[in-house]
Amino acid sequence: MRSDAFVDAVHSLSKEKLEAALDPEIRFFSPVTFRSYDGRDLVVTILTEGPMKLFEDFEYVHAIEDPGEPVAALIFRTRVGDRWMDGLDLLTFGADGLVTELKVMLRPKSAVDAMAAAMGRRFEELGLTAPGG
Repeated sequence: MRSDAFVDAVHSLSKEKLEAALDPEIRFFSPVTFRSYDGRDLVVTILTEGPMKLFEDFEYVHAIEDPGEPVAALIFRTRVGDRWMDGLDLLTFGADGLVTELKVMLRPKSAVDAMAAAMGRRFEELGLTAPGG
């Protein structure tokens, strides 16, 4: 499946594999910001220093792909602290098979709030700002 390289990168917590799976011009849509984060270097930093460090017991539980379409839906379950959440990574692929767009959706709101607070602290530590901020 097209998403295999991305899934392997996330499960192995590998920055190098994640870089190899993402298009240089990738757009990342966070569940807590309106505007996208753009560009592979920034997106890799956000994912490896944020969710890949903050999420615990992360597991993709379903993958939905249509071989004729350049999209995949990866459903996951994870937690931040004591807050369990369900999420969806919606991937769009370029002709070369690299991920050109990543949209993340999470539920429930209490878990999203816990994740947003934890990510805010990580962003502050890393000196990152939200898009447009």
